[in-house]
This record gives sequence, C-alpha cells and structure tokens, in this order.
Amino acid sequence: MGLMVWLWVVGLVVEMVRVCGAGLSCGLWGRSVSESLYKEGDVIIGGLFPVHFEAPEPEHDFIRLQKGAQCQDVDLRSYRWLKAMIFTVEEINRDPVLLPNFILGYFIADTCLAEGTTLSAALALVTGQEEKVSGEECSGAPMVPVIIGDARSSASMVVADTLGVFDIPMVSYFASCACLSDSRRFHTFLRTVPSDAFQAKAMARLLHLLHWTWVGVVAGDDDYGKSGVQLLLKELEGTGICVDYLEFIPKSHSQSRIFLIVERIQISTARVVVTFAIVFVQNVTNIQWIATEAWSTSTQFFDLATIPLLRGTIGFALRLAAIQGLDAFLAQLSPLKQPNEPFVKDVWEEIFGCSMAQDWKPSSDKPRCTGLENVEKHGRIYTDVSQLRVTYNVYKAVYAIANAIHNMMDCQPGKGPFEHGECPDVTRIKPRELLQYLNAVNFTTPVGERVYFEDNGEPSASYDIMNWHVDESGTVNFVHVGQFDVAKGAGQELNINLERVVWGGGWDDQVPASVCSVSCLPGTRKAVQKGKPVCCFDCLPCAAGEISNVTDSTECIRCPERFWSNPERTKCIPKVVEFLSLQDTMGVVLTVLSVTGATLTTTVLAAFFHHRDTPLVRANNSELSFLLLASLTLCFLCALVFIGRPVPWNCMLRHTLFGVSFVICIACVLSKTVVVLVAFRATLPGSNLMQYFGPIQQRAGIFFCTLVQVVICLLWLLLAPPLPTESAGGEFGARVILQCTVGSVVGFVLVLGYIGLLAVVCFLLAFLARKLPDNFNEAKFITFSMLIFCAVWIAFVPAYVSSPGKYTVAVEIFAILASSYGLLLCIFTPKCYIILLRPEKNTKKNMMAK
Repeated sequence: MGLMVWLWVVGLVVEMVRVCGAGLSCGLWGRSVSESLYKEGDVIIGGLFPVHFEAPEPEHDFIRLQKGAQCQDVDLRSYRWLKAMIFTVEEINRDPVLLPNFILGYFIADTCLAEGTTLSAALALVTGQEEKVSGEECSGAPMVPVIIGDARSSASMVVADTLGVFDIPMVSYFASCACLSDSRRFHTFLRTVPSDAFQAKAMARLLHLLHWTWVGVVAGDDDYGKSGVQLLLKELEGTGICVDYLEFIPKSHSQSRIFLIVERIQISTARVVVTFAIVFVQNVTNIQWIATEAWSTSTQFFDLATIPLLRGTIGFALRLAAIQGLDAFLAQLSPLKQPNEPFVKDVWEEIFGCSMAQDWKPSSDKPRCTGLENVEKHGRIYTDVSQLRVTYNVYKAVYAIANAIHNMMDCQPGKGPFEHGECPDVTRIKPRELLQYLNAVNFTTPVGERVYFEDNGEPSASYDIMNWHVDESGTVNFVHVGQFDVAKGAGQELNINLERVVWGGGWDDQVPASVCSVSCLPGTRKAVQKGKPVCCFDCLPCAAGEISNVTDSTECIRCPERFWSNPERTKCIPKVVEFLSLQDTMGVVLTVLSVTGATLTTTVLAAFFHHRDTPLVRANNSELSFLLLASLTLCFLCALVFIGRPVPWNCMLRHTLFGVSFVICIACVLSKTVVVLVAFRATLPGSNLMQYFGPIQQRAGIFFCTLVQVVICLLWLLLAPPLPTESAGGEFGARVILQCTVGSVVGFVLVLGYIGLLAVVCFLLAFLARKLPDNFNEAKFITFSMLIFCAVWIAFVPAYVSSPGKYTVAVEIFAILASSYGLLLCIFTPKCYIILLRPEKNTKKNMMAK
C-alpha cells in the first residue's frame, strides 16, 4: 500500500491513543465508500470482497480514499462470494430458531484486490458513511463490530494489524497464509479456510507418495506466496525431495521477468511445478502442475489457448458443499430490477460482453445490453454452483457470527463469561465480547459440517484433491480424485485414487517421473554429485563383501563374518567353504587315478606272488619286490587322505602316512640298487662283499631308514602338528579356504628333505650301476624311476607355493601320484612284460646271459 495510507493510519491510531489517554470523548474518523451494499439490522456485519481486481494507480490510492476513484475489471467469482454473504444473511433472518426477533444487517465493500483500497474499505465499514461518528467513550461500539474478509492474506494482515488495536474481529474466507496463525499479533483474526501450513503438508505428502523428488516452485511475490514457499520448504526437509528452482512472479507482472521465469521452467529437468500463484503458462509444455486452492477449481484466469496446457493439473481445493437455494438466488440478478444496486451494471457487462453505457453508439466495440439476457443460462462462473468451495467458506463465516450472537443471546445473567458472570449486551454488541464468543462457537451448518475454531482461530483442515480433465473442446472437468484430511491422523491424511488421475505433461495414464537422478537399485549406493543437491547423485556399485538391499541406499552394509555378498550385491550369503572334495571334478579325477594306481600295484603284486618261483622274480630279491609293491600301494592310497574336509585326524595322517610310505619305497629301491651294485663287485676275484648285504642286512637297512622318518614324524606331530585352518580366498575374500596347515615348516621340510636325500642317493647309485653287464640289469630302470621321482618333486616346490586354496592340495596329490606311477611303471613294467607276455625269457639261462 502507499506510504500516504500508512501515515494516515498511524496518525489515526496515535490520535485515538492521545485522546483516550486524556480521558476525553473520542471517535473513529470515517471515510465514505464509493461502492458498497448496505442493509440495516440489529447488528451490521461487514464484508470485504474483491469485486474488481484492478485498483487505481498507486499514486492515486490516497485520492481514492478521498474521492472514491473507481476500480476496474470485475471478478465474477468474487461477486458470487459477495452475493453468497447476502444470501446467508437473509437465510439466517428467515430462521425462527437461530436468531429469533433479531435481524442481521450487512455493510459490504469492494476492496479492488489491493492493500490500500482494502484498508480504506475496512475503516469505512467500522466508522460508517458519516464523516465522523462520535462516541462518549473509547469503548464505544463501532458501526460494524465484525468483518468477513478479506480474500487476500496480505490485505488481511494489514487490516488485522490496524483493526486489532480496537479488538474488532475478522473472519476470513480465503486468506490462508500461515503467517496469520500468529495469535499474539493477529489475536482478532479467525478464518474458515485452512492455513497454508496444512496445504504445504499435503503437497509434501503428495510429492513423496508419487516419488517426485525434483520439483520447481513458482510463487507470487506477496505474503501468501512467500509464506507458502517457506512452509513447503520446511515440510520437504529430510524427505529427500529437492527444489531445482524457486521463482517469484512480481506484482507488476513484468513481461521480461515472466519471460525469464518461463525460460527457467523450460530448461529445468524438473517435470513437476508447485505453484503458490496464478501461473502464466505461455506455451510451457510437458509440465505436471500442482495447484493451490487459489486456482485449483477455477479457469477464469486462463484463456482457451492455455487451458489444454494445464491438462492433468492436480490441485488442492477447499471442501465442496451444495448450498440449497443459492443458484436461484444468484439467478435473480437483473439490471432492470436492481438499477441502483452497485456492481450490477459492471457484472452484467462482464457476463454478456455487452455495454450498458448511456452514450452507447452502434459503432461501439460491444453490443448494447438489453437487460433481458438470461443470466441463469449464460451466467458463466457467476452462476456456476458446481464448485462451491470459497463460497461455502463465506457461508460458514456468516453462520459462525450468527451462532456467536445466538450464544450471546442465550447467556444467563450471573453465568456469563465476563467479570462477575455478566452477560453481553446484544443491543449494543462490542467487538471484544463478540470475539470471545466467536472463538468458542461449535455448531453444525445446514449442510451438515461441524464448525469450530481452534485456539489460534483455525478451522479443521481438509482438502479435496482435484484433477483437471480437459476434453477436445477445451472444457475443463474438475474430477475429485482424493482427499487430505488432518482429522484422520498422522500417516493417514492423504488418500488418492491414482487410477482416476489424468497426468499432465503428455503422460496421460502413466505417473510422470520428476527426478534429478534415477533411483539407485539394490546393490548400489548413492553418491551425491559435487556442488549439487542431495537429489542429484551417481549410483555406485557396492564393493565386494558389501550389500544394499533397498532402493536409494546411501551406504553399503558390510556382510558379517563367514558371509559374502552375492554377485548382485543385494544380500549376504554364506561364504563358500572350499576344500578338495569328491564333489569337485578334480577330486574325482585324482581319486580315480589314486584307486587305479593302487589297483595296478596290487595286480602286479599278485602277479609277482603267483610267479614267485620264477627266475626273474627270485633274481631281483622277491622279498624286496613284495615290500616295494606294498609300500607303493600305500603311496597311492595315501592320496585319498588328502581328499575331503580337513579335520585334525586326517591333517596329521596325511603327511605322516605319505612320508613313511615313500621312505619305505625309496629304501626298498635303494636296497635293490645297493644289492645290484655289490653283487657285480662281489663277482670280482677276492671280493667277499655279499656277506655284508644279505637279506637280514637289507631288512635292517630298510628298517633304519624308515625309523628315521618315523622319528621325524613323531616329533612333528608332538611339537607342532598339522591342523585344519580357515583363510579368506577367492576374489576379495569371497570364499573360505579350509585346508591343513603344515604346523611346523621345519618338520614338513625335514620329511620332504629326507625323502629327497634318499632319492638322490638312490639315483646316484643306480646311475653308477646302469652299465653293469647283465641281460636284465635292474639298475637302469631304477635310474629312470628316480629321475622321474626327483623331477616331479623338484617341480612340486614352486607349484605348491604358488597354488591357491584347494589347488595346493591337488598339486601335492599330483606329485604323490606322479612319482608313484613313475616308480611302478619304470621298475615293474619290464618285469611284467617278461612274466606275462614273454614267459620263455623267464629262465635262469636267459637271466645269466651277457
């Protein structure tokens, strides 16, 4: 409002305080109202309605206060609100029960949708039409003890601030700014429209329900818009919903500024726009609009070209009600029957697009009004009673005042709410007393709704959720698709039928997506992009051993011990316990080779035993051959102990059985080699060495060699035995490797080293005896077998060290089987060939041939 208006108001208040402080008579200086409706009654109810929405230029505001400058452009919906107040007053006056023998009057003024003109009208209402209405005391009652209005929050704040000094109550029907909930500042302000705080809560619930996490916000540059934005931002805190942009539409509607706002909306990736203002669409497409109660059920601010762009708009509307008889009352409008009533001429011209000017000429742009046009049929938004929402709030406001007066009339002397139980004087109602009764009303309207005011003058909050269905002709059908009712309790307030919703932005049957980043699937986590809101993020896969099992997880959870993440990183599964078993193909192959080797060895032993009296068997010390074959069988079978789940007993048995059986084998081969070498040396003249290498000495040698290995194994098992252990294996430790530790590395090295020592000695002796003259010299076969044996175990060391997990055991088994097969095939294949296939060569003569 203009500075001059503020100075005038401040001066008025100061003068009132000065005069009252001096104990003198005082009065409210009145101003005339250029266009108003007045009806006499026992009590006069004031009304403020923006019948016109274009006030005089700001520099003329103060002039209007003095000369009554005219406002322009009629708002048909606001005029319907005005008529609804008159209808309600008349309905109450006809009611013999509510206010018997009491007549309500009204004094209604046009605010022109501006703060300055609103305040001017409000002051005129409470002071009357006279230039000065005097009173004997400061507590004297004004002409209007209560005002219904205003429609705008910013104007209501100005009026409430000013009239609150005089405790004059206001009951607004459309001022929803949460800032007006401040009961200390606006202690005389009540309203029948819910606070925007609840609307902001409803919007936040809707955005969260539909997973719209990236939105734009457009608001008017006024108290209503700024307060609504603050409330919405507060509700969105901690919900994961981000605002891409926040734009305020200037009051001046600057085209350059509006163009920048439209451009910002168009370039944004946010497909959902929340509005706290009447939006200027201007070919903005692919947008899902969220409307406030200000325009959620009204198309009067949009032309036919822009309405299709608003198809699918979801809006929060005030409660709908059907007011019996209102449609017929509105249809009574007639410039012929009401020639002197204010606003009728302007409203008629606006409805029918004609002119009622006295100086009308045929050349005028508009046709001349006859006054006989059918307003009931062509009344447009004025006679449209299908969406009585704000109109119903006006209806409730009048009934609230009437019920307060009713309660004042019912007061019993001595039981009143004032000092000493006094009751109010209803013949001269004081604003302060009426305010107290207004705060306490609790009644049911003729429509059936229970109405009451909470401590801060707020009604119970309830919204209808409306959806704009636009047909091919551009006609809008407001379809009820849900409701937000605070009375249903936390978490249950919002109820929406998504199947009935037509979505905006060309999505039709599919809920539009409005996100900065697509949701992160389970198995990934959100990583906020640098310099951007939390809604803009990258989806990073969880590391091995970590999982996320919900959408949009902000962190990955490490799996417990002995558990690992599945390949999708969505759940923890028990780690695979890995060891060489018969379920593995490798385990089966090694088992087959082990059993096959033991079977072949046993077969050779049986063949030798069957031909034990033949020269070939006897010539090669059959006792050593039987012992060698028996120990080879053990060597083949000890490989089976390495296959299976490691437990303490088989861990200790593995290396000891392997070590002892191989020492017996090598000792037997060594004994054979020494006997061959000594036998040929003994054939020399004067040599008598064979007496020291008889069967007893050979057995003693084998026993001694074996005893050394047994002692090493016993010390190993007693001091640091091999035991089963678990270790992480696989990629990043995805598996549990179950294997036998060697316990003592020294013991393990001594066992292998001792076997290796015997094998090297045996190889050297056999190498020396390889060319001794004999038709069947066993030394050269032993040389080949020892060469294979040593090669296998030399290759074993690096392979054993570098093999992971169960492959370590497989390498050791392979070395055992390879060396065992080498001994069996190299030593016994030639003998079996003669025994089984060439028995004619198995003679003593052939054995002795050179």
